[in-house]
Amino acid sequence: MSTEKNDTSFPPAEQQADARGERSDTVSALERGISVLRCFSEDRPVLGHADLARMTGIPRATVNRLVATLLSLGMLKPAQAADRFMLGPGVVSLSRVFLGSLDVRAAARPSMQAMAEEVGASVYLAVRDGMEMVLIEACRPRSSMLSARLDVGSRAPLANSALGRAYLSALPEAQRNQLIDSMRLLRGPEWDSIAPGMNRAIGESKRLGYCLSLGEFHREINSVSVPLIGPDGEVMALNGGGAAFVFTEERLRNELAPRLHDIALSIARDIGGHVPTPTPTPSPG
Repeated sequence: MSTEKNDTSFPPAEQQADARGERSDTVSALERGISVLRCFSEDRPVLGHADLARMTGIPRATVNRLVATLLSLGMLKPAQAADRFMLGPGVVSLSRVFLGSLDVRAAARPSMQAMAEEVGASVYLAVRDGMEMVLIEACRPRSSMLSARLDVGSRAPLANSALGRAYLSALPEAQRNQLIDSMRLLRGPEWDSIAPGMNRAIGESKRLGYCLSLGEFHREINSVSVPLIGPDGEVMALNGGGAAFVFTEERLRNELAPRLHDIALSIARDIGGHVPTPTPTPSPG
């Protein structure tokens, strides 16, 4: 099933650093190297020097040196076309170490897969990386051809995905406001069209324990997410959904949201974490 891809082009490296509020004692060369690696994605697996310079805002000469360094370290590898590159095996080895250390995946996968099979939804678990959520576990029904094309390592924006909104709702207020300020700077003129839906969903998550994204991340895809907090305080989010004509708003609220909440509670018990308690708005008296 085809989905609409959002524009995920990167602002200049200096703007990213300012928006993140980075400290002056960070290593700019390392930051720039990582920003080059983050340009690659599922829909942009092969890039050239000119692409990387445009997407990061880093001067072409510096990009050439960064690419040469990343090639020598195995983080990038040459593509078949001249002056084109792909992520290399060094990135894969690091990701395997990271994923292998996440006990939460082992605790989550059985119940996530069971839900995927029973309700026909794609079910995801994600953590934050920068201004996006990155999937660390993905389960989909084996019999369905309508599931969204996301897998481990896929990314979703904080502001307009259900995953990101659930994550934001579970943060302490000061941290959430800092992230929202950074997103406003990075999104620029489009922010005014994104913010109302995000704020509404964050409020709903705090009241009900879940929030929705109805075609706001991928058109024709609806999803619902609940937050989950690990034993060390790391905030994660569980998500379920799929094609909008199958997973209507009513079905997300009445069927998938309670199921995801039960799964989150089960995972929390297994890993020593917890699920935020909703705080319903008092009725006017």
